[in-house]
Amino acid sequence: MKSVARPVKPKKNRFMLWSIYVLLAVIYIWALSGIPIEGFKETAGQITKAILSGILSPDWGYVYLPEGEDLLRGLLDTLAIAILGTFISAFLCIPFAFWAANNMTKGKIAAGTGKFILSFIRTFPELVMALLFIKVVGPGSFAGVLALGLHSIGMLGKLFSEEVENIDFGPIEALKATGASGLQTLWFAVVPQIIPGFISYTLYRFEINLRSASILGIIGAGGIGTPLVFAMQSRDWSRVGIILLGIIAMVTIVDIISGYLRKKVV
Repeated sequence: MKSVARPVKPKKNRFMLWSIYVLLAVIYIWALSGIPIEGFKETAGQITKAILSGILSPDWGYVYLPEGEDLLRGLLDTLAIAILGTFISAFLCIPFAFWAANNMTKGKIAAGTGKFILSFIRTFPELVMALLFIKVVGPGSFAGVLALGLHSIGMLGKLFSEEVENIDFGPIEALKATGASGLQTLWFAVVPQIIPGFISYTLYRFEINLRSASILGIIGAGGIGTPLVFAMQSRDWSRVGIILLGIIAMVTIVDIISGYLRKKVV
């Protein structure tokens, strides 16, 4: 068999590519050279070594402590906050999704009002909402659940409304022609079309909420963030290392499971 010759890139293209690389390197060097280094403390090197050594030699004894709070309980608390927050938002955002959908609301003003409300809810970050709920219900996991649940309504409602706007009206018109009621049309023509997208978006939002729940504990809204900030304040870097490893493992496992379920649903 005759060997097929591979196409050779022109030297001009190689020169242009390497010129771009060199130009980018010069720009990065110039940008980094302007960073002032006077802000670093004299003990920055020692602290950095302590942090790296603690992270590389984690406190495995903190994984499970029979007498009190440990890594497993903190991760379970974080997972529960993310699940409850996602569950609450997934149900509460459905009316807002139909309200904001242009094909389900009479008049552009009504649909625009629904979209504005969803955008307004998305404006406030989870940390800000958690601080507000801490003032109302006190510190703890309940404040974290409420913060994630309310914040997720804005994003899930937007995604759900876009899913509703993309439905096929053929089955709806066919059922109406047979004399089906509005509820029957909704249940047999609309719901089967939007359920796969709703589930996929909810699983994706759950992944995001899990990461957010790991941070909310830093301000006292429950989860693994609370022991993490305590360990950092006391400079217990080996405990910080095991907590970070636990968060990485939990998020990775949840991402794999969620991705598998989304492929099955869609």
